[in-house]
Amino acid sequence: MNEITFTSGNDQCSAWHLPATSDAFTGAGGRPCVIMAAGFGGTRDNSLLGYAEGFAAAGMDALLFDYRGFGASGGSPRQLVSVRRQRQDYHAALAAARRLPGVDPERIVLWGISYAGGHVVPVTAQDKRIAATISLTQAMDGIAILAQLARTGGGLGYLVRATVHGLRDASRALTGRRPHLVPMIGEPGSNAIIPKEGGLELYRVIAGPTWSNDVCARAALGAGFNRPITSASRVTCPWLVQIGSIDSITPPHTGRRAVMKAGAKAELREYPFDHLDVYLSPGQEQALADQLDFLRRTL
Repeated sequence: MNEITFTSGNDQCSAWHLPATSDAFTGAGGRPCVIMAAGFGGTRDNSLLGYAEGFAAAGMDALLFDYRGFGASGGSPRQLVSVRRQRQDYHAALAAARRLPGVDPERIVLWGISYAGGHVVPVTAQDKRIAATISLTQAMDGIAILAQLARTGGGLGYLVRATVHGLRDASRALTGRRPHLVPMIGEPGSNAIIPKEGGLELYRVIAGPTWSNDVCARAALGAGFNRPITSASRVTCPWLVQIGSIDSITPPHTGRRAVMKAGAKAELREYPFDHLDVYLSPGQEQALADQLDFLRRTL
């Protein structure tokens, strides 16, 4: 595993590059490469390495990166979940992967989990050279997600708190002051953007040492406008959508709707999982096995 950097905007993104350890996918143009990033407020060390190592063992390179403002990457403000900026980082990672030695630039795979599982949809729709895309427990529709989080996190009170803290952070940004941070995940009734009973304790199990349980509160203001599902019909490459049928954070029905919009090029896999189960055994192994099967058939 190699530590590399690539430029996105005016900053450097840090990434782990895992070269393939077999020739199973090697072709005349080289090896495929799977580009990977974390979910909402996450970092690359949040139990994602198992997926990357699985791809490398199967014969594909993997490039697992931190968004700007998170983990080992540069950029400020820190802990800012920006849909626009994170999608730009995916495009920058695409350019970097296509320059890696031994990588086939025409066999690049986009992989995303949770928030990133949504990001890869419009990025794929914009870059027609992408060979395949994988969305795992994906955030497809911000409106539906906010509605679900409100049901589990205190109803109208959750929405009011998120809005008040978001406006406070946005005002600080306009006046050049330090961001106003709130917890990324916490108990229902707290100021956390993701309210989930016992969620913080479970997330600490999957989190790596660079993860911090705080994000700029303004992220909540734009969450409802993040609707990757509107790009689903423009995905032209094979696309695997993996949803948890009991997902308490990203509503399963939005994944099903996205597959219907995409048509025959999309495949749907459902599991009896909640949102965080795919980070842990046996959920990770099951999801990875289906991803490898999908890539063997499509690449």
